[in-house]
Amino acid sequence: MEDINLKQLTLAVRAIAEEKNLPEETVLSVIEQAIAAAWRRDNGEREQNVRAELNTVEGTAKVFVIRTVVEEVENPVKEISLDDAKKIKPEIELGDVIEDEHEVTSFGRVAAQTAKQVVLQRLREAERDVMLSEFEDKIGTMVTGIVQRVEPRVVRIELGKASGILPQSEQIQGERYSVGSRIKVLIKDIERENRGPQLILTRASELFMERLFNQEVPEMDAGAVEIKGIAREAGRRTKLAVSSTVPGVDAVGTFVGGHGTRVQAVMNEKIDIIPFEDDIENYIRNALSPAEVSSVEVDEENKRAKVFVTEDQQSVAIGRGGQNVRLASRLTGYEIDIETKQANEVIEKPRKNIEDSLFSALEENDQ
Repeated sequence: MEDINLKQLTLAVRAIAEEKNLPEETVLSVIEQAIAAAWRRDNGEREQNVRAELNTVEGTAKVFVIRTVVEEVENPVKEISLDDAKKIKPEIELGDVIEDEHEVTSFGRVAAQTAKQVVLQRLREAERDVMLSEFEDKIGTMVTGIVQRVEPRVVRIELGKASGILPQSEQIQGERYSVGSRIKVLIKDIERENRGPQLILTRASELFMERLFNQEVPEMDAGAVEIKGIAREAGRRTKLAVSSTVPGVDAVGTFVGGHGTRVQAVMNEKIDIIPFEDDIENYIRNALSPAEVSSVEVDEENKRAKVFVTEDQQSVAIGRGGQNVRLASRLTGYEIDIETKQANEVIEKPRKNIEDSLFSALEENDQ
């Protein structure tokens, strides 16, 4: 048997709390869980409901075995009959709990080992919880991390004190990640299932793309231009609808940058930047860029649109593997059907040539 140095445990609570930057109550709770687990290992049964109390002032520990008061006992490890309970505590009622108290002085070697494992595991979980709570208000923000490990379905990224995972679904298709390289990621979410809380990161989301443009286009911060919609197939193509809030500011030109520098700096994938329009017909026309659209029939009630193009524009409108029309649909929120028209069916507004304008001006002067 090994004696427990409870005074030493009490000091350990404070030391661990300081070292791990955890509240003393959290560390105390972890050590109490470990004492309970070790006591159950030595003296009790696996299913027993046991809790422990460490008195940090007196340096003593007690263990309580908890049983629920029931009419008919099915599991004597967790339950006690009302008659037996009343012998211990006359005023007790059905549904109450009764606690058998035990003084703790020593553990067997295996139980001591169990206690140590519980402490280490629970402290790791508590540490991770505290760290992740710091990231709670950072969901949706861009951070730079270092690639820690590359696994078949997930890339582990170190973010200072904490680390997160970049699942396959949040990676950019075709992108290669090497251990030790710096990488920009967006904090997407905190998943609190399975093996405890986990930071979920992304490089594939629309919001990631928006944050990248935020860094390259200062006019966004100034409020002169804004992104009205994004549709993205990461690593392949993105469509971005933009608008200007300041008269005279060219939103598309602002996002593209001189010689396309801003677009190139953001991401090495095809990015179509189109002007946003309140008029849905014009918005759909723009969204199908670079295809030239002949006419659009909009069914607002069913959120569908029939788009007519000439035969030579059909493949451009649809795009490789249907990508262009698919992204345009996601961007506008309308299901788009592409149909062809013969070139001679296309009704275009007659364009005045420069001579016509000159003649009409001369006619006016003659009058």
